[in-house]
Amino acid sequence: QDTLFPYIKDNVKEYLRTHWEEEECQQDVGLLRKQAQEDSSLDGAVPIPLECGSGEEELERVIQAVVDNVHWQMSLDRKTTALKQLQGHMWRAAYATGHVKGEIFEDVVPAIRKWREAGMKVYIYSSGSIEAQKLLFGYSTEGDILELFDGHFDTKIGPKVESESYRRIAASIGCATNNILFLTDVPREANAAEEADTHVAVVIRPGNAGLTDDEKSYYSLISSFTELFLPSS
Repeated sequence: QDTLFPYIKDNVKEYLRTHWEEEECQQDVGLLRKQAQEDSSLDGAVPIPLECGSGEEELERVIQAVVDNVHWQMSLDRKTTALKQLQGHMWRAAYATGHVKGEIFEDVVPAIRKWREAGMKVYIYSSGSIEAQKLLFGYSTEGDILELFDGHFDTKIGPKVESESYRRIAASIGCATNNILFLTDVPREANAAEEADTHVAVVIRPGNAGLTDDEKSYYSLISSFTELFLPSS
């Protein structure tokens, strides 16, 4: 939230200028243009024109329209495939060049290693795309830690605030929901997971949204993975 999204806003124009001629970038722009056409009836929507000729001025005009469209979508916190695809490609470039690293709390890696040694499996479920997850863990402050995870899920399996998503994940990994512990900082997600008969702990970390008194008294709360004592079975 504080690093990845501002990075997109600050660097999208430079990224487009640098990569404009590349096929991947043109595919991203094509998808954004198609999305812009679908959005044309929305208030404040930003159209993306086709290039009507060559020349520096024409190119700048189209690039500026793409930039304005991306900023508009982000200001509404939209999750369109077109926006997510461009963001994913920009983040990939940023991670690969070391401009961005995934920050991992220091208790996380030792805890996950311990769980895995005890025979447990660890999965990520995030509203960020699977590609974005793999970048975050592949280029982290702890190095490449992708080997610690048995699989990844994003909202293609379903929204995190719907209980059915957790049943689908359980079915996908071949595990009963009541043999799964779901860690989250979002009470609505915790509710959905509980409805699916999944165990839940709410994680309190710096920068997370605060909890109400009712939420604090209702949920199992942890502020570090070292506070979790899991049965090894």
